[in-house]
Formats: sequence, structure tokens, C-alpha cells
Amino acid sequence: MVGRKKEIEELNKLYNSKKAELIAIYGRRRIGKTYLVDETFKGHITFRHAGLSPADENKKGMLKAQLEHFFYSLKLHGMRNSKKPGSWLEAFFMLEKYLEEIDDGSRQLVFLDELPWLDTPRSGFMTAFEGFWNTWGCHRDNLMVVVCGSANSWILDKLVNNHGGLYNRVTYEIKLLPFTLKECEEFFESKNVKLSRYDIAQSYMILGGVPYYMGYFQSGQSLAQNIDNIFFAKQAKLRDEYDRLFASIFSNPEVMKGIVKLLYTRNAGYTRSEILERTAIQDGGSFSQSINALIASDFVMKYVPFGKGKKEHYKLVDPFCLFYLHFVEKKKELDENFWMNNMSSQQVISWRGFAYENICFNHISQIKRALGISGVITKQSAWSKKGDDEEGTQIDLLIFRNDNVVNMCEIKYYSDTFVVNKEYYKVILHRQELLTKEISPKVSIHNTLITTFGLNYNEYSGIFANTVTLDDLFEMGS
Repeated sequence: MVGRKKEIEELNKLYNSKKAELIAIYGRRRIGKTYLVDETFKGHITFRHAGLSPADENKKGMLKAQLEHFFYSLKLHGMRNSKKPGSWLEAFFMLEKYLEEIDDGSRQLVFLDELPWLDTPRSGFMTAFEGFWNTWGCHRDNLMVVVCGSANSWILDKLVNNHGGLYNRVTYEIKLLPFTLKECEEFFESKNVKLSRYDIAQSYMILGGVPYYMGYFQSGQSLAQNIDNIFFAKQAKLRDEYDRLFASIFSNPEVMKGIVKLLYTRNAGYTRSEILERTAIQDGGSFSQSINALIASDFVMKYVPFGKGKKEHYKLVDPFCLFYLHFVEKKKELDENFWMNNMSSQQVISWRGFAYENICFNHISQIKRALGISGVITKQSAWSKKGDDEEGTQIDLLIFRNDNVVNMCEIKYYSDTFVVNKEYYKVILHRQELLTKEISPKVSIHNTLITTFGLNYNEYSGIFANTVTLDDLFEMGS
């Protein structure tokens, strides 16, 4: 298995703990949660069940369908003949009886996949699950229950941070993250897909390091050919994934898509009041739940831009959503060779610049290692400032360090070594002067270039104290 070494080690340790374990694994749809459990515990799963997707069924009949499906899973695993359960309390009682009947003292591993899908409205699922664990499961030293879900906010609210019957009952949690650039490289190598690091970075800009999406790449085809096949060809594999993604994770997918579509329109994001004003969503608890669910699912990040006081901004950061809204959603009729025909277009070149910034924010630990500050506590932000008689200025990334240094980072996705000319030299000097006025005089500014193939040294290149390359981002990080 590519990557996931730490997670595999943790899961094996829990499997051998000789006490009852309730493990919650969550992460973005298609990130590899099921694959991780299957590969780690191959041949050791006593009972497994996966909830039915609410996007694929009539919602009115979902409780009955979920219970029937659970019953059939029990039958498939060898449960004796029995009538179908009429409630989740009865269903979990049947699971308890089945596990007791086959108990030989060895570890029993129960894997419940897509657990949030089982919790349909007014189903009583959570009450029954609490009863299953609190009354029976937690007292069995040889029982290990692993639950997975793509609805991160549900897992966090209902299990990990539960303040009711399951308070402090989850013994371990694992948030499965997208692959890093290095893990993407290892994945493609394992599939015999030959791409340069320059192209792997572009694949990350599009697919966000999601293994399932990367699995559609065909060996022997270029990056452009693969992207055309996945997004723009007839019956392209990911043509409808955007809608499926939201329908499978959220109970209010249209509201969520409305918020995401707004955030897409401004790279720096919007404040809460701006979102409410522009989407006409009513302020209140339901909006807070929606925006927090988008954050928990890693579609959106919340941050305070430097120099903006304490006003929190919400920024769309999911590469797949950004790519889809930029290139796929807008087009009623798709050119099957769109990516191949537009690789050098200004639209794509401009997009790469913003998308590379996103990569850098997702690889801060690698940047810190390249700068030799892995052990230094830092916080990150972007900064923009409007002038009275000028267009203003923007700094792609500021890394504030607790050693009284700030790295003022320029991010350039460039097809060759980057050349600093006299005009650009003056731009960097101007930005440095503006930033100096905003920070403590005790803090030193280190101009830092984050680019693809390094810096072409000339009379102006000395403006940058540090250079971080694409190869540095492919390091494993701390």
C-alpha cells in the first residue's frame, strides 16, 4: 500500500491491544478509508457492513432499506435464520447474539463503513448504537469496532465529540488526509504511470491527492490525455462526481454547493456576513452547521488574513472543487480534447498560478524543512493591501515564526528557472517596505521564492534570501 504507514502501524497496535476498542476513521470521500481497513485487516474482519448511500435511494424508505441491508449482511456472515429487524435496537441485538455465538476468544473485528448513512432521520440509530457499545461492546476485551464515514462533521459531532451517551467512548480517531506530492509520486510509480514532478504537481492541482481519482490515470498516456479522459470525454469517469460528492456527504447538498460556488469566486474568500448577504441564507445555527461541515470535510478553510484585524475569512481550498467549477461546470458542451487543446492558454496558465499557491499551503511542513525551520513554531497567512493611488499589493504567503522572522513568500509556478528582472525587483522591494510598516521593528523579513525549477542568478536575484523548489515540496515533511 502506498503511504498510510503511520495509520497502519496505529491500527495494528490497536488490534493487538487486548481491550475493547472503538475506532473512528474519517476523511474526504474517495480518500481511501475502506481500502485502508481492508488492506490492514485482510482476513481478520469478523463482520462488515456498509450503509446505503442516501443519494441512491428514496429517502422515505431509507430506514427500512438500511435495516434490510444490515440483516442481509448478518446472513452473509453466517447468522442463523431469523426474522428481519424492525428497529436498530433489534438489529444491534442480533449482531450481539451472532458475535457471541461465534466467539472463540480471539479478536473480533466489526467494521461499519459509511456509518453516517445509517443514521437516517427519526431512525433511532444513534440510540441503538450507544446501547450496543455502552451495554455490551465496551465490556468485551476481544472486540474491536471500526467505523468509517465521509461525512466528517457527523463523525466529529455524533461520535468523537459526543456529549451524550457516547461521551469519551471513542478510544482512537484517525483523520485520513489526501496524499502529499511525494505519496502521489509513489502512487503513480506503483501504477506504472510515468509523469514528471511538474506534471504530478498539476495532477495534484486538479485531483487534490485523492487516491481514488488518481486511480483512473492510464499508463502510457500523458497528463493532458488522462485529464481529458477523466473529465472531458463522453461518459468521463468524474464528470458527475461533483454532484455525487455533495449528495453523499451532506443532507443539504444544494445549500452547500451554493456556499462553495460563492467562495470559488474570490481567492481570498469571504467573511461570514458577506456569505450570508450574497447567498441569501438565513443567519443562525443551521448556517453555522453548514459552514463548519464544509471546514470539517476540508472543502473550506477558516483563517484571519494578516492586517485584517480579527475578521475570519472562509476560503475554498479543495482542489477538485476549484478545478471543476473553473473548467468543467461552466461548459454546457465539452470539448473531448479540451485540456490537450488549452494547455498553453492564458486561462490555464493563470489557474496554475492560484492552484500552486494552494499546493504550498498544503505542504507547509515541506517548505519549513527546506527553510531549515522544521522545529520553529509558525503560523501562515496571505496578505493583500489596497493603496490610495495604486492597484495595491498582494503577498502570496507569509510565514510568521516565533524566532522574530517572517518569510515573505512569492509563489511562482514556472516552466523554467525563474528570472528576476529590474521591474520585478522593484515590486518585491515595494512589498517588503509595505510589510515593514505593518510588523514589529524587532521582526526581520526574509524574502522567499517558492517556484518549480529554482532561481536564475543575476544582479537582481539577491532580493530573495531563500529559494524553495518543487523538489523540496516532494520531500516527506516532518
